[in-house]
Amino acid sequence: MFGDHCPLVMTPAQLHNLKNDPSVQERDLVVLDASWHMPNSPRKADEEYLARHIPSSRFLDIDRVASTHPLNLAHMMPHPHAFAKACSELGIAPSTHVVISSILDGGLPGWLSHGGATQHEQQKYMHAKYAMPTLDRNAVKGKNMTLVAGLGLEVDIIVIDYKEMVKNAKLDPVENADAYYVLDARSKGRFLGSDPEPRPGLSSGHMPHSISLPFTAFLETHNVPEDVASTIEGDLPLTYTRLRSTQGIIIALEQALGPQRAKEVLDGKRQVVASCGSGMTAGVIWLGLKMLGLDSVGIYDESWTGYAMRPGSEIVKGE
Repeated sequence: MFGDHCPLVMTPAQLHNLKNDPSVQERDLVVLDASWHMPNSPRKADEEYLARHIPSSRFLDIDRVASTHPLNLAHMMPHPHAFAKACSELGIAPSTHVVISSILDGGLPGWLSHGGATQHEQQKYMHAKYAMPTLDRNAVKGKNMTLVAGLGLEVDIIVIDYKEMVKNAKLDPVENADAYYVLDARSKGRFLGSDPEPRPGLSSGHMPHSISLPFTAFLETHNVPEDVASTIEGDLPLTYTRLRSTQGIIIALEQALGPQRAKEVLDGKRQVVASCGSGMTAGVIWLGLKMLGLDSVGIYDESWTGYAMRPGSEIVKGE
């Protein structure tokens, strides 16, 4: 559909054209609603999907497919078998072009703002065949190990390596070129330790040598047009966010890291790992840097919750 020029973030107009292209079959394009809200939010992603969604879109509950964790951390990266099973049940094949509605430029409010239709009915669709995926070993920080899954299949999985993060935290990136930059996507107050964490009893603060880059720095907010806003019911917001332009992302990166360190990242000379509270909003940092064409970008899946829960973790408060 897009050949070698498939966009990471699709516009509502591009999606509308694809959905109305008679040459695009059901198996070629799947719109996936993988929305998620903070546990302390009154919003429920599955209920919002049932109330209103982009026509023919399908819902993925990311916590349902997430891996279990010894520390009971939520929404961890799914096991390859669980991921393949979920894709198969959602009618996603390896050749399917998947559009995540929350990553669609502006999300559902952006779709509505550009005249997009919605529905509440769930359409039936055929299951597909999705093979066990090969994991990108640079995408999530951890170590590789092979184990036998419950189905007797030997698969490679990534186990998040807390020790690797501790080891990196001992390296001053100014003096050691092997240290990677840890970009913390939480709010500045949580990073500094002046604001509490949403999880009761969990200390705020940050890892040594990590850098504050709130995920909101990569986003810009727009108002839903009044004529569209008047049709919106329930908890769907009357504003929507978009990724900033590539130049805007570069400016935000330079403001957080300083021009010299930002240049290292932009030139591909320094690896970056994004972290947040629980591995979710770090994805905004990952996506923004991917929009700049960077390859050496990863996510610490456990993020701050996994780090700060462990006794003995060094926690810095203040700048």
